[in-house]
Amino acid sequence: MSNKSGNIQRGEEQVDSIKETIGKYRKKINKHLDDLEKKLCQETDTILNQEKSKASDLKTEIDGKQKNLKKMQEHLHTVIPHTSKLQSFLGLHQIEQQVHQCQRYVDDLENDDRAKEFNIKMKQNDEIESIQSKIRSLESLGEVMVVKKNIDLNRETSVRRKAQVQSREQSNINNMTMNIETKIEINMKKVISDMICLMDGRVIVVEYRSKVNLLTSDGKLQKQLPIPGEAYSVTQINQNTIAITYPEEKAIKIFNMENETVTKVITLDKECRGLSFSNNSMAVGLIDDDEIRIIDLEGNTLKVIYSDCRGEAVYCYDESSKQIWRYTQDLKRPRGLCTDTYGNIIVVDYNSNRIIVISKDGQDSKVLISKEDGLKGPRCICFKHNESSGFICDKDGTYLAKFNLASR
Repeated sequence: MSNKSGNIQRGEEQVDSIKETIGKYRKKINKHLDDLEKKLCQETDTILNQEKSKASDLKTEIDGKQKNLKKMQEHLHTVIPHTSKLQSFLGLHQIEQQVHQCQRYVDDLENDDRAKEFNIKMKQNDEIESIQSKIRSLESLGEVMVVKKNIDLNRETSVRRKAQVQSREQSNINNMTMNIETKIEINMKKVISDMICLMDGRVIVVEYRSKVNLLTSDGKLQKQLPIPGEAYSVTQINQNTIAITYPEEKAIKIFNMENETVTKVITLDKECRGLSFSNNSMAVGLIDDDEIRIIDLEGNTLKVIYSDCRGEAVYCYDESSKQIWRYTQDLKRPRGLCTDTYGNIIVVDYNSNRIIVISKDGQDSKVLISKEDGLKGPRCICFKHNESSGFICDKDGTYLAKFNLASR
């Protein structure tokens, strides 16, 4: 059900994205209207200033003419009583000419645009009414729909995945065989620290304190995931989310495969290495004190297990941190491990170049593949979900060996 938890979170993010998109539309429309309003207001201010300037100029001219007329009137009163008839005649003739000039000026004002009364009005763009009508006719900004697709429910039961003594139903490991179907050259030429098969069949191979590589389901390099830091171990949380340990940073980074972003960083107090996920919690191996710490996805400690993890042994614990069994028979440095569909444990015994299966109750074991079968330097192993096949990777990242598991 961790898939559905991720689905719910993804749905919430998608709704937020839709709301953000609608907000962006509104902002763009409002910005365009604001720009048009600003432009129109600037134009009206310019026109008003031009008309005011014209009217002021005309008023100044008329005031000047009126002053001249007043001066002529005052001059007329002084010329007639105190001058000879000839001088009076000449003065009146001069005044008459000036009056005629003023009369012509007044007549010319009828054709002067400045003398007309002005009114400032706006002619509305005909498209505005059409746009308003279209907006009023809109019943929705869009249609929100649910698009569904099939998902891998990744069902895990005690019969399929858990290694524990309580359930005795299991395949007989004595009848179990492993066959190397093909070897795929990957030539990473880096020490490999971890590998998992994703729910969709693709494979992740982690270079020791280095890169996280994503491979296709047939073992071809697809890309290096853009996660900064020196990675060590990886596990899958849900369809689109993985978690990776970074020992130097004492941190676990949660990475969204779909968006290719680190969504959360869980900081620990000790250097962390091995990592696995089950039942909405992670088990992380810490270097100091041989500690295995069970934490939730927020980084809160749920349980702590102390064990001799450096010994040549495989341990099985139940969910209450109680040791169920401990297997030590003829192991020479067990490294990677995984479980088959019945809960039996498939172990890579690195120093002996062997793949060993241990029964889910820890009582029996069997060598499935040895050095004589051409397996050199095996380091990591992973099962494909819901299949009896998977991959083995060598220490130096030169090949992936695809295997099939069967019971005679």
